[in-house]
Amino acid sequence: MKQRFKYRVYPTQEQKVSLSKLFGCTRVVWNDGVNLCRYAYLEGLQKPSNGQLQKELITQAKLTEEREWLSEVSVVPLQQSLNDLNQAYQNFFKSCQGQILWYST
Repeated sequence: MKQRFKYRVYPTQEQKVSLSKLFGCTRVVWNDGVNLCRYAYLEGLQKPSNGQLQKELITQAKLTEEREWLSEVSVVPLQQSLNDLNQAYQNFFKSCQGQILWYST
């Protein structure tokens, strides 16, 4: 049997600012990844791999002026958000496969 623990965190004001900055950056990277995958689908292209997404949305985006603020947070949560996005796509397409269910009327 698995145990579950419940923890409550009381961050300081400085930690709240850091956490909100981190969550905002991961949300932006996630949304950019969704938009890039959607664009590839609409253009009839193959979905970009996880490595391509990380290269374009994190590494190269940090070099631009409009996304240089991504450098203020750790790269690990940004990479994890793209890993989660990739896993979400895999789970979705895996659920679309399988046998057709026939219902009798």
